[in-house]
Amino acid sequence: MTKKTLTRDDILHIAKLGNLTLNENEIELFKQQLSSVIEYINKLQEVNTEDVEPSSQITGLTDVLREDKINNERTLTSEQALANTKSKEKNLFKVKAILTE
Repeated sequence: MTKKTLTRDDILHIAKLGNLTLNENEIELFKQQLSSVIEYINKLQEVNTEDVEPSSQITGLTDVLREDKINNERTLTSEQALANTKSKEKNLFKVKAILTE
């Protein structure tokens, strides 16, 4: 892979994509930093991964999820849910308006 050095225009283009305003010191700093990142990525491209199987995660752990069903033993009736509220209307909690025109 050919070595590409980033130019001032490259940095300004990237900054424009991110809606960033950079001063001259920042342009030079990011030019050096991004060039180092690209150089490292190019080194990684040289690694032989031909015999490496693709992996989406490396720990071997899997998610443990509960079954998606209603547990009637833990479900409250409307009366139970509203039992301690100070303000209710038609089997609903009544709260102060938070959105107004």
